[in-house]
Amino acid sequence: MSEPKAPTPAPGDTYKGWLFKWTNYIKGYQRRWFVLSNGLLSYYRTQAEMGHTCRGTINLATANIAVEDSCNFVISNGGTQTYHLKASSEVERQRWITALELAKAKAFRMQAESDDSGDDSTPPAAGQGAGSRNSEVQSTLRTLGSKVEDLSTCNDLIAKHGSALQRSLSELEGVRLGGETSEKIRQVTERATLFRITSNAMINACRDFLALAQTHSKRWQKALQAEREQRVRLEETLEQLAKQHNHLERAFRGATVLPASQSNPAIDSKGPVSGKGDASDEDEENEFFDACEDVQEFITVPADPKYHRRSGSNVSGISSELGMDDGTTSLDEQSLASNPESPQSQELVPVRKRRTRIPDKPNYSLNLWSIMKNCIGKELSKIPMPVNFNEPLSMLQRLSEDLEYYELLDRAAKCQSSLEQMCYVAAFTVSSYSTTVHRTGKPFNPLLGETFELDRVQESGYRSLCEQVSHHPPAAAHHAISERGWTLRQEIALASKFRGKYLSIMPLGSIHCIFEKSTNHYTWKKVTTTVHNIIVGKLWIDQSGEIDVVNHKTGDRCHLKFAPYSYFSRDVARKVTGVVTDKDGKAHYVLSGTWDEKMEYSRVMQSSRGGENGADGRQKTVYQTLKAKELWRKTPLPEGAENMYYFSTLALTLNELEEGVAPTDSRRRPDQRLMEQGRWEEANAEKQRLEEKQRTVRREREREANRAASPSEEGKESADGALIEDSISDSPLKSEEVEIASEPSETTYKTETLHGSHPPAYSSGHQDNYKSMWFEQLVDPVTGEPTHIYKGGYWEAKEQGNWDSCPDIF
Repeated sequence: MSEPKAPTPAPGDTYKGWLFKWTNYIKGYQRRWFVLSNGLLSYYRTQAEMGHTCRGTINLATANIAVEDSCNFVISNGGTQTYHLKASSEVERQRWITALELAKAKAFRMQAESDDSGDDSTPPAAGQGAGSRNSEVQSTLRTLGSKVEDLSTCNDLIAKHGSALQRSLSELEGVRLGGETSEKIRQVTERATLFRITSNAMINACRDFLALAQTHSKRWQKALQAEREQRVRLEETLEQLAKQHNHLERAFRGATVLPASQSNPAIDSKGPVSGKGDASDEDEENEFFDACEDVQEFITVPADPKYHRRSGSNVSGISSELGMDDGTTSLDEQSLASNPESPQSQELVPVRKRRTRIPDKPNYSLNLWSIMKNCIGKELSKIPMPVNFNEPLSMLQRLSEDLEYYELLDRAAKCQSSLEQMCYVAAFTVSSYSTTVHRTGKPFNPLLGETFELDRVQESGYRSLCEQVSHHPPAAAHHAISERGWTLRQEIALASKFRGKYLSIMPLGSIHCIFEKSTNHYTWKKVTTTVHNIIVGKLWIDQSGEIDVVNHKTGDRCHLKFAPYSYFSRDVARKVTGVVTDKDGKAHYVLSGTWDEKMEYSRVMQSSRGGENGADGRQKTVYQTLKAKELWRKTPLPEGAENMYYFSTLALTLNELEEGVAPTDSRRRPDQRLMEQGRWEEANAEKQRLEEKQRTVRREREREANRAASPSEEGKESADGALIEDSISDSPLKSEEVEIASEPSETTYKTETLHGSHPPAYSSGHQDNYKSMWFEQLVDPVTGEPTHIYKGGYWEAKEQGNWDSCPDIF
């Protein structure tokens, strides 16, 4: 089970071997590879992980080592880290205990010496630093090298004279006393004298070497400490510079922007590069154990070097990477050709400075009993869901956040190759989920007829409109158009299932993206969103499922797979993988990344069957790819986002008041505005008023629809109007349906809803003749699904300032 080691390892040796480590009550003790080196005890799942993945490390200088029984022992550093270990035998345990005690003593001694040397004197001045320290170290190394050579020479001499002395002694034993006895004794004495002289020289050389090493040990430790401190200072300086650069960049973007014709896709990236560090809620101490996990459908390996071409510039290299070797123009060359005038020759156009903060989220404790006691004796349809579970944005505004990374579609519109364009569209589909990773608050459910416009023509070249077109099931239509050659439209209805510990939200409906120049028409659907720890624990969100992005003109397809998060998986969290194929099924690009950070693509040079067997027994496809390039990276959240519902820079501006918007716009919704201002009690009261007003309008609309459908029963309905209204309110079916309409994310729909299709308003037979204001329901010519498509008129009404046709919903 463990490597053979001496019972008492030398203090400076590295000690390695297998031990059993306690993981949890389900897995028990698991076999791990442990390495003891330089006073640190580290462990890995296998020996192969030593080069790249360390599972944990404990410093022995401050650690406690305790023996439990014949094979078990415990190592702890005071509470933050504790390893319960078990050896294969008592002898093996004793070897480890000896090695650990020696390493602990040595680490403690080195730490004490380092502290003492740090107190003796200060590090050399920065001006002298590099040159003087370098020459001193080189001189010392030369001296030590000569001493090591002396030791080697003495060793050879000792071996030579020692063997000669041994021969002489052997000969002396076989000599009879006589005339030659004195001669042999003289030879033995001579050999012994030479051996003694050589041994003394060896001892003196060792003493000199030790003295020299001790003399310079403290200096080296101080020099090392000085280098460490200097590195820390440099890292802090770089971090400050990066923050200052980020602030300056935001200030510049907020103050001025280039005209739309001057945008260059080569510099359209979203802000500085950032990792997950600040935004991640994952515990650094989490330990992942061996378990079955979701297997990948394919394997990627580096392509043969013959596929890599050397180019004179990055632009030509990217063109070659994206398959532009057939004479087509690269993206950067295209943008330069379309902009003959230099950007410096154009005047900067001032744009509106948008807000970068909202009031901090109040720290209100949620008392479930105070909610439940107010529900006693009330109808289900009369129970309001408090705003404590919400964020101050509506579902329409959340839908508009899909355009956070609109630059990906701008770049896609300029692509010559449909396969390359597919890569950008696929990255855009993934980027729409990046804003949800920390957003556990529920958006406000829009009122029927509520709208939201996002006019960013001046800054970004696009504008979009959303409208709540149905309330049972809740459905919103969205239409966005850009001056840079693309149109995005979608109709999304929500279905949800409460599973006790988590809530699954399934968006229904298709998303369409049409590019004006190439007439390529793409469609895809959204994956399932899961909110975990609904009852107990900290809420967290995951995205899982598969997406097929289809180009209906060329037959190209991108299959994206969102891997569900697992505590036991050894893979990257929130991983997304995908393959772009043409109409014949041939792979051209491989996509990989995470939906909360970035996406990369690699061009496929060759593919073959022959990887490991998948879960279904079939062999995986092996793709030989070129080096991965970055397609998209998430923009860091603004400073203080944790106090502002984790809103992105775009989300902070969505509820900002604007002049000229429709009276049905989400920005004018009073309960949402009160919540943003931190007045939650008033927001709850206003929310209840709006919901009751909506129910009254709906009942009146149903009565009109029933009168139109059954004119012969009009008199009877007029006589029994109160009875009909009461039956509507008190019907259990009606109550359940109103609850669904009021809060779609807390219940499960009982009606069967196809993608993009909506059932009649109520299964109880009541009719609803509502028609949306800006969208009309048609059968989509591409997918064959009934969907709401923008019919025009909104932006013209805004220009004229004529909103007379808009209903009073607030």
